Amino acid sequence: MKRYAWAVLGLGLLAAGAQEGRGQAQNAPSPVELKQNYPNPFNPATTLPFTLSGELFANGHRPKVSLKIYNVLAQLVAVPILQGTGEALDDLEVTCGSASGCSFSAYWDGKVLSTGREAASGVYIYQLIVDGRRYTKKMIIMK
Repeated sequence: MKRYAWAVLGLGLLAAGAQEGRGQAQNAPSPVELKQNYPNPFNPATTLPFTLSGELFANGHRPKVSLKIYNVLAQLVAVPILQGTGEALDDLEVTCGSASGCSFSAYWDGKVLSTGREAASGVYIYQLIVDGRRYTKKMIIMK
C-alpha cells in the first residue's frame, strides 16, 4: 500500500488517488466517494460532487459533513455551500431518504472566504470530512 502525504499542508491529507486502508480489505467499498470537481480547471466557479452510502444513515444516524478548500500553504480559502440548501458545509448534519445512499453537490463561487475577492490561479486542495474521516482531492483555477 502506497501512502502520499501532503507534508507541506500538515492537515492529515492523503493525496488524491491514495488509499487509506486502515484495517479494511483492499476491495471493500468506501462509504464515501469524493468525486472530481467540474469543470476542472475552472474559472470562476465549480461544483464539487460527493456520494454517501446508505450505511452512513443506518438507524437514523445523521453524519456530520464538512467540505473545505485550502491553498497549497494550508490556508483555509473557502467553505462551499451545499446545493439545494444554500448552507455552508461546515459540520452540517445531512439526511438521506434512500437506503442505497445519496449524492450531494457543493458549489464554490471561486471567492476567498474572508475577503470576497476571486481566488488566484493555481492548485487548491478540497477536503471532505464525514464523521471525522477525511477525503481529499485537488483542483485548478485557471484564469
